[in-house]
Amino acid sequence: MLAQQRQQAILERVRRTGGVRVAELVRDLGVSDMTIRRDLEVLAERGLVEKVHGGATAAGTGSTEEPGFAAKSVRQQAEKEAIARRAAQLVRPGTAVALSAGTTTWTLAHHLLDVPELTVITNSVQVADVLHRGGRADQTVVLVGGVRTPSDALVGPVAVAAVRSLNVDTLMLGVHGMSARAGFTTPNLLEAETNRELVAAAQQLVVLADHTKWGTIGISSMAALHEAHVVVSDVGLSDEARTELAEQAGELIVVDPKDAELEAAQ
Repeated sequence: MLAQQRQQAILERVRRTGGVRVAELVRDLGVSDMTIRRDLEVLAERGLVEKVHGGATAAGTGSTEEPGFAAKSVRQQAEKEAIARRAAQLVRPGTAVALSAGTTTWTLAHHLLDVPELTVITNSVQVADVLHRGGRADQTVVLVGGVRTPSDALVGPVAVAAVRSLNVDTLMLGVHGMSARAGFTTPNLLEAETNRELVAAAQQLVVLADHTKWGTIGISSMAALHEAHVVVSDVGLSDEARTELAEQAGELIVVDPKDAELEAAQ
């Protein structure tokens, strides 16, 4: 198992159980005590876990905690790739599509390079950079202005004013968390305001959210579950979440990262 794969497995266990012990990881992963401690150090430096004596616990997940883009980009990479690949199939050539900020929508942007004649509106510096570097002459990219957040979103009055003047066919919305009570949420108040304007500007709302987002609640809601026309998630989604989303959202699409890996290899 590669170091990155091992660290991802450790992180998944921390999130599932709330904490891990070095001795248990040594036994279960078949590596040395020193290797596990290095892995925990790497994860702690990225802000993904908190080291404690003999192991590590989940990093704080308060309603206003907002990890940076780099920290989020290493989480659930396989799930995000599968979700993005499937979401790209929902985008029709020649349409206007909005992408919110986030690592899942950033992953989606790479797949949109294959879709001709798109107009893409985004408040994400990272998304705009992917599309700009892709260099498709038949694509138009509109990057709204504003104040930059830790997740590389542009927000605030300038962003809101720009979005209010636009109309798009589809919004691809990345979220920090989702729950039956709070709907789709973010820990950043200004980003929530901008995303609510994106929701209002779109004829169709597609939410991209891996299974770890269920039960996480940010301080500000962007949309209720029933406002989503489509939710794209992965097979790790709990039965409770599947039932709730299937009942409230227009459509729930569940993808398997293994299927996406096979498709990519062909």
